[in-house]
Amino acid sequence: MDLAVNSVDKQAIAGAFGRAAAKYDTVAKLQQQTGEYLMKLASAEDIGQQVLDAGCGTGFFSARWKQQGKQVIALDLASGMLNHARQLQVADHYLQGDIEQLGLADNSVDICFSNLAVQWCNDLPCALREFYRVTRPGGLILFSTLAQGSLNELAAAWAQLDSYRHINHFLPWRTITQACQPYRHKVINRQYYQRYPQLLPLLNSLKGIGATHLHHGRQQGLMTKKRLTALAKAYPQDHGFYPLSYQIVFGVIYCDK
Repeated sequence: MDLAVNSVDKQAIAGAFGRAAAKYDTVAKLQQQTGEYLMKLASAEDIGQQVLDAGCGTGFFSARWKQQGKQVIALDLASGMLNHARQLQVADHYLQGDIEQLGLADNSVDICFSNLAVQWCNDLPCALREFYRVTRPGGLILFSTLAQGSLNELAAAWAQLDSYRHINHFLPWRTITQACQPYRHKVINRQYYQRYPQLLPLLNSLKGIGATHLHHGRQQGLMTKKRLTALAKAYPQDHGFYPLSYQIVFGVIYCDK
């Protein structure tokens, strides 16, 4: 059965992303691409001034909203990320908090923007309810999330080496769509594809964005040179490159309450 509920060690995830803060924007190319697409979806709508950037990370898109003249609240679970965003002065207010328990009043923002953050939640419907609660009538919720099928190439390579789970469980498109059903919404599915000349930069890109922590515990075994060589041999190559694909679901929810 498809579930919208994960068992997530949020303290460990916050730590992983906090440690990644300093170098995050240099490797977070996927996050920048998906965020730009979310911004494009927002530009088609007539929306207000107050923006919540939920799961703001380094504040890359908080700054983009602020450049448009919006009043921005930057929220993140990871204190390291939030401190980095504060140093860059990307927002008007900074709030360390959990997307599933937003420390904001009802109907307090016009736009709730969340780029590649809700996949780290325990309960997607709960996260969307919180977004809806804090967004004013006539406002807009925009989110993107990793979906089932992401990192399949890496999962397939690991499966040839051992029986441990090395890739996070991401929700199927159908389950994400079901979580949006209580609201007027649209859901868009897009695939993003990256290629690396060597395997180590691919693995470092995942570590660099703080995404190596598994929902259900750490992967087993150290990455020795021998293990890396074996993984590279098992990895499905594309004309000499190491491909990595991501299935991304974009959601737009209209607050008609």
